[in-house]
Amino acid sequence: MKPHLVSLIRDALARLDVTDVPDTAIEASIERGRQKGHGDFASKIAFTLTRRGGTPRSWAERLQGVLPPSPMVERSETAGAGFINFFMAGHAHHQTVRGVLAERERFGRTDIGQGRRVMIEFVSANPNGPLHVGHGRGAAFGDSLARLLETAGWHVHREYYVNDAGRQMDILTVSVWLRYLEASGETVPFPANGYRGAYVHTVARGLTREYGAAFKADVRAITEDLPPDEPEGGDKEQYIDALIRRARTLLGPVRYAQVHGFGLRAMLADIREDLEEFGIVYDTWFSERGLIDSEQVARALSELEAKGHVYREQGALWFRSTTFGDEKDRVLVRENGVPTYFASDIAYHLDKMARGFDLCLDVWGADHHGHVPRIMAALSALGRDPRQLEVLLVQFTVLYRGKERVAMSTRSGDFVTLRDLRAEVGKDAARFFYVLRKNEQHMDFDLELAKSQSNDNPVYYIQYAHARIRSVFRQLEERGLAVPKNLADTDLTPLGAPEERALMLEIGRYPEVVTEAARRFEPHQVAYYLRELANALHSDYNAHGILTAEPEVRDARLALIEAARVVMANGLALLGVSAPEQM
Repeated sequence: MKPHLVSLIRDALARLDVTDVPDTAIEASIERGRQKGHGDFASKIAFTLTRRGGTPRSWAERLQGVLPPSPMVERSETAGAGFINFFMAGHAHHQTVRGVLAERERFGRTDIGQGRRVMIEFVSANPNGPLHVGHGRGAAFGDSLARLLETAGWHVHREYYVNDAGRQMDILTVSVWLRYLEASGETVPFPANGYRGAYVHTVARGLTREYGAAFKADVRAITEDLPPDEPEGGDKEQYIDALIRRARTLLGPVRYAQVHGFGLRAMLADIREDLEEFGIVYDTWFSERGLIDSEQVARALSELEAKGHVYREQGALWFRSTTFGDEKDRVLVRENGVPTYFASDIAYHLDKMARGFDLCLDVWGADHHGHVPRIMAALSALGRDPRQLEVLLVQFTVLYRGKERVAMSTRSGDFVTLRDLRAEVGKDAARFFYVLRKNEQHMDFDLELAKSQSNDNPVYYIQYAHARIRSVFRQLEERGLAVPKNLADTDLTPLGAPEERALMLEIGRYPEVVTEAARRFEPHQVAYYLRELANALHSDYNAHGILTAEPEVRDARLALIEAARVVMANGLALLGVSAPEQM
């Protein structure tokens, strides 16, 4: 309806000899009516005309007086300080219903992306353990955003960055190796800073099955002359680093690489399976180790050095990130010659930009907020446009059972993993609850609410609305009542009740919601909308009989609820949530 109202207002302006107001300004002035009785749409264009003299109210009255008649507009009126309210004719809403029934799954698609290429990198958890509930929120948000941008006309590429070259993977390697030795009957002190989860035992057993006794070693030589660990009053970080060096020595480069590679493959397989069961499939799994092996990290550092943005101090290589607005300079290469994660990240973002994406979206946990200015600083230092990258931060998730907070520690927690969350509340509830809030807001996830079959549970409420509509059509067939072959051609004149009008209005909002949500990278807008659409559907369903109505009225109401169902299914698909046939 917006283009139609723009044309009416433009004609009215021309009749008042105002010809220099662009259509974009007119369109921006139009919004949906926010209160009942204030019209279906309202324009505040009069407020932009006061520089010519007069008040907004006087301009609104003049414009409203010369608006051309339209079969789509039942009436218009001047309101408040200078608004023009438009009340649409009933058949204007009928066109929306017909449009939904004709377009089906295509309804709501827009082209604001115009085929531009966007990469969304999300989750990218270290492959040193299973995904936990915090990763789940980033996963649901990232994938819902990808689906949303695809619907809005972007060409989307999903990527997972595999941190397979850092210290955490060395800690996993040592942890797996020690559990492997334990499984063969050896008694080995386990480091305070090792990974203690049950999954490490599982990986170690797999290592035994595949390699047998290939990684046996003299147990006494493992801890001999190492510094004390934390339980003995030592430093756990120094101890684990010394243990890693000892493992490299005792196993040798080839066998150490085999244990490292086995642990990496096992954890990546687990993560990939976990995400696929959550409805997420990536286009690329990008290896940090590949960046190092291909010397992309070295080239990035050389480029920074050539541009004069690095210096050496105390044996380490530093980036002058304060020159570009960061709070302090950052280490690129440690005094032991090992590049930092930051150095790899610079090379990775250069690689992203070199692949020709129009926009790169990074979905990071909120605890990485300090990393944003330094990566932007590095891109600026290297002459790249930081505006090509946008970082979206996802806040933490806190689990509750009713009012009781659930511990999320591997030592004391009820559960930690995303897999356990899905097992308890289901994929649909998990994905929907994760995107109910804006990504930058903290989230309280109520497990009992997510499992409840009540109207208070938003995903149940919406899915039940969809199943309810499907049930109506099944009952129709059971009673031997005919369903119109093409609901899009149904006469919708009988639809005039307030509840029916309200439902048609909600259906018509869907393309706007998709456009705005995609423009602002906010999938939660779709979740809110679906709840409002379900509410309008339930209100209409409870107020009016469908199966018992006269054939003409019944067919019109069937067309209306089927249009609501199509939009509901489209919206749920954007969030990766199913639209059940029955419940």
